[in-house]
Amino acid sequence: MEFIYYFGEVFTPISMLLLIGGTIGGLILGATPGLSPTMAVALLIPFTFQLTPVHGLILLGAAYTSTVAGGAVSAILLKIPGAPANIATTLDGHAMALKGEGAKALQLSFISSLFGGIFGVLLLIFLTPVLAEWALAFGPPHLFWLAILGVTVIGSLESNSVVKGLLSGCIGMWLATIGFDDMLGVKRFVFHSSLGGGVNIIPALIGLFAIPQVITMFAKGRFDQDTSRIEVKKHPVGAAFKEVFKRKRALGIGTIIGSIIGLIPGVGGQIAGLVAYDQAKKFSPEKAKFGTGHSEGVIAAEAANNAMVGPSLVPLLTLSIPGSPTAAVLLGGLLIHGIFPGVDLFQNYPEVVWPFINSMLIGQVLMCIFGIYIASFAARVAQVPKSVMAATVLGLALFGSYAVQQSMGDVYVMAVLGGMMYFLERFGFSAAPLVLGLILGPIAESNFVQGSMIANAQDGPMIYFFSGTLNIALIAVVVLSVGYSAWSEITSRKVV
Repeated sequence: MEFIYYFGEVFTPISMLLLIGGTIGGLILGATPGLSPTMAVALLIPFTFQLTPVHGLILLGAAYTSTVAGGAVSAILLKIPGAPANIATTLDGHAMALKGEGAKALQLSFISSLFGGIFGVLLLIFLTPVLAEWALAFGPPHLFWLAILGVTVIGSLESNSVVKGLLSGCIGMWLATIGFDDMLGVKRFVFHSSLGGGVNIIPALIGLFAIPQVITMFAKGRFDQDTSRIEVKKHPVGAAFKEVFKRKRALGIGTIIGSIIGLIPGVGGQIAGLVAYDQAKKFSPEKAKFGTGHSEGVIAAEAANNAMVGPSLVPLLTLSIPGSPTAAVLLGGLLIHGIFPGVDLFQNYPEVVWPFINSMLIGQVLMCIFGIYIASFAARVAQVPKSVMAATVLGLALFGSYAVQQSMGDVYVMAVLGGMMYFLERFGFSAAPLVLGLILGPIAESNFVQGSMIANAQDGPMIYFFSGTLNIALIAVVVLSVGYSAWSEITSRKVV
């Protein structure tokens, strides 16, 4: 097979040096709040100008893969997702860290990322033509219903009340409307100059997760030193592998859902971890343990995050349609080197494409090795006194928010949303559904407007949005998701 023929290119000294450097650098960038995979790849593009196309893509691919996985470090240890893809990891990962199981949580996250990532890249290698044709089947109505499906998932995420979960999601979707309408150019809810460009997801993510923690620490009036007495438990790597294999259901759900969502153009991996977490919870016989430091939650979320990496490149390489924001940046990297993606890419540039894909396969293994190595050291963050932790988290929040666009407006948005979330949490609302609503809002709105324009020129919105096999299947899943969430809450209250 052709990909085997070009496998040796990955093991040349310069390729391995770039692969190792990209992997380690990606882990560091991923663990830094505010530096998303998209930003990490964009920052590295200038370094590829003097490299050959294949070596430049190897560096970018390694950074992409490891940055997604590296975001789990801050998500688990600080409860600050390194990227939107790591939101679900905070739900159980941070709870494990507070129990002294930070090393275990990190090991599980990297091992799950390894299996999910390898599966995703294998799909890219063997099923690219078939998957590209399937990806084309998703039009505006299907993407709209997919976003609505994500909204229905909101109801059961880290909340004791489906209603509060949905309300949190609705607040997030309202926040997504702030700024200028992408379709019509209309200004909406811009009551301050900082909101002219809308609410950027990275400052919002940092504010909603980090600031409530900092306020809680300061609100006590004194710093509890219990943190320094947390016993960081050692955890053998072999036991972590056994735990992942034991949780085959969560691993399988995360891998499959991440692969499917990664393939759909325009959706990206932001919702892959959350949807996988939700489905793993619904199918688990230990639902009550989710959110309390349950390994299944970490495994499902991180397997999904990396499983989406390979499939997100399918529409990019074959159709020139990026499957995620990071894939869009990779498209720029290809064009800079004079490589134009399309159906004939694998025939015209096999000496570039196959080493790039093969390097992502090897990069998954390197990411796991380096990640596991740092797990036991990084887990000691749990023993840092709260006074130091509060100052550090606040500093990272300010740095991460400002670094996105070098704008103090983003810092103001981060601070205001963080203060708002602190009070919402007092009433039982959760940050995860709110962030998911913020992510899904633009997807739902833009595809609904596009679909409505197309429908008005054809047979009308009812037929356009409610007919067709894929539409009906998605609507059925939406109804089942809502029904299941409501039924689960009703039965749980009866048990109580």
